[in-house]
Parts: sequence; C-alpha cells; structure tokens
Amino acid sequence: MGYVTAVPHPRSEAAGPARAGRLSLAVALLAGALGAAVALLATRQRWSEGTATVAGGAFPLTAKGSDVTGVPAALAIVGLAALVAVFAVRKAGRLLVAGVLALSGAGIVTAALIGAGDSSALDEQAAKASGDTSATVAALSHTAWPYVAVVGGVLILLAGLLALRYGRLWPAMSGRYERDGAPRVRRKPVVVDPDRPEDMWKALDRGEDPTGA
Repeated sequence: MGYVTAVPHPRSEAAGPARAGRLSLAVALLAGALGAAVALLATRQRWSEGTATVAGGAFPLTAKGSDVTGVPAALAIVGLAALVAVFAVRKAGRLLVAGVLALSGAGIVTAALIGAGDSSALDEQAAKASGDTSATVAALSHTAWPYVAVVGGVLILLAGLLALRYGRLWPAMSGRYERDGAPRVRRKPVVVDPDRPEDMWKALDRGEDPTGA
C-alpha cells in the first residue's frame, strides 16, 4: 500500500516568514520607542545624592543622570533616529542602520551601569560648595534610576537585534515597491467588447463604465 506525501501549499510556506516579519516589526517598534523614552526619562531623574561639609555643617547634594553622564540621553536620540531610518533604506543600508540601533542600546547599558556607581559629579559639586578643590562628597548613595536607563538600553538593543535578524522582511517607506522590494507591476486596463454582453457585465461588476464615456 503506497503512502501519499502531503505537499505544503505555497501560501502556507510564505505565511511563516510574513508572520515573523510582522511580529518582529511590531515588537521592534514598540521596544525601540519605549526604550528611548525610558532612557531619556531616567537621565532627567536623580541618580545619586550625598553631603558636603560647608562651614562646619552638612550641605546636601544631588546629581541627575545628565549630570553624571550625557551618553545615555545622546544615544537614546541616536537610537530613535536609527529606528526611523531603518524603513528608509534597504539591503546593506538597512543592516548598517540596524547595527547602529543595536550599538546605541548597548552603549546606553554600558554608560548607565558605569554611572550607577560614579561619584565624580557630586565630588565636583562638593568642591564648588566648599571652595576646596580636594573636597569630596560624604554619605554617598545612589538611586535605582541608572538601572531604569539600563532597561531602556536593553529595549533599544532588542529592537536593533530584531532589525538585524528580520529587517529584510520589513517594508520600506517608498510606495513604488512591494514589501519584497520588487517594482509593482501596473495592470493594463481591460478592453471591453461592446458586442459581448458578458464583457459588459464584468465591467459593471468591476465598477467600470463599459461604454468608455
């Protein structure tokens, strides 16, 4: 008794990559935009605090993320621009922009982790407040905001990795091309033969004027 081998339908084979492309695109857009917003928000918050001794008393000092390092905010903007630029380029250009997007996220993570334990910004404030260039901050403590910036960087990094992996399946901004990059084929108008009633009925079904007026 013979066995019949089932042959997958061409549409089912094409549905897999198309579905992966749509899903990865949605995740990348959400992760990239959310990551940039989170990183920018985190850099505007207080990252560290401490005290400086001024005239025999303790003077409270605080430092925002932007005071500690300007790298996360700058790379968040670069990452957001790269996320938009991914759809304006193709092939090698798309891979290059996707790489910039991923590197922006990795850079935010690195800078935020370094800044989480940095005290130089508060030391500078302590030196200015006390008038002693050798003065340093005392009772130094850090908040969780640097790690929030890390989360934003991870999201941007995820968007970049998705763009590197699935970017070839994503559409581009140009309307002259289909999603696969092939030029659109213009359909020739159907010529209606007035002597053939079936052609006239088909034209009416398509919403066309069979008289050509």
